[in-house]
Amino acid sequence: MTVTQIKTLADRIEDLLPQTQCTKCGYPACRPYAEAVARGEAGYNQCPPGGAEGVARLAALLGQPVIALNPANGVERPRPLAVIDEQICIGCTLCMQACPVDAIVGAPKHMHTVVAELCTGCDLCVPPCPVDCISMLPVTGEATGWDAWSQPQADAARERHNRREARLAREREAAEARVAARRSGAVAAGSGADAGATAASGAATGAAAGTPGSAAPVTPSVSATDDAEAKKRAIIQAALERARKKKEELAAKGQGPLNTEHVSADVQAQIDAAEARRRRLGLADNPADHPAGSSVANSTGTANTTSPDTPAATPRARSPR
Repeated sequence: MTVTQIKTLADRIEDLLPQTQCTKCGYPACRPYAEAVARGEAGYNQCPPGGAEGVARLAALLGQPVIALNPANGVERPRPLAVIDEQICIGCTLCMQACPVDAIVGAPKHMHTVVAELCTGCDLCVPPCPVDCISMLPVTGEATGWDAWSQPQADAARERHNRREARLAREREAAEARVAARRSGAVAAGSGADAGATAASGAATGAAAGTPGSAAPVTPSVSATDDAEAKKRAIIQAALERARKKKEELAAKGQGPLNTEHVSADVQAQIDAAEARRRRLGLADNPADHPAGSSVANSTGTANTTSPDTPAATPRARSPR
């Protein structure tokens, strides 16, 4: 049997299926099941929504005997309709994502509802609901299988499913394109930063060696790293200003910090580390932070010592920042 014959047979098999897209046959949709039957990889009695009449239709097409519906795939039943309890629904959209024919409408964190005319009764919206607010209610009385479903309904359901699949494919492609664009942008930014660093290094080396013309002119620019560093310094400086202002207010009221004595070794280590970070960032100490007699290294790394005639005062400890 050629590929063309297989595809043609799959098309004819798919035309006989009820198109509920319920996956009870063991395949993700009606089309994959039809292709599996055409290849002889699946039985033609695995579609519960089609029921006994559906099995008979497929048997006639395939020239096979009519057999019973495989109970492992389910039972023939009246067609149900999904009904959402709108008082319990939390608007998580999981049922909307599960519906194969887009029969559920709603928005995130808003009430969802089922469009009865579009629901195929596939049950797929029930398992993902985290609050168990969806019920499957039979709406066809005693009618089951193809007696509870029509060919126009099947054709419309197939069309909606195909449109949904096409939309999801477009959304996946768009998402992948956005991710690729972000990655390429990050790579380009990294390459630009590396090139700038290399050029600056070469210019500095040439200038140190005194080689004429070795230092190529570099267009002044501020890299993303420089921007981030400047922003960090500005934030730290603003925090220091707030702390100084608070300290001045406390001093004016005759109050002072309560944590300047009996500082533990761990806290003192954190304070020293904070001071080292400040010096590394080039943040000048405010003289008001260090009273006369203190011995705290300044931004150049030298110590501000007291007069030999004045006893050294105990360094004032800061809370770690």
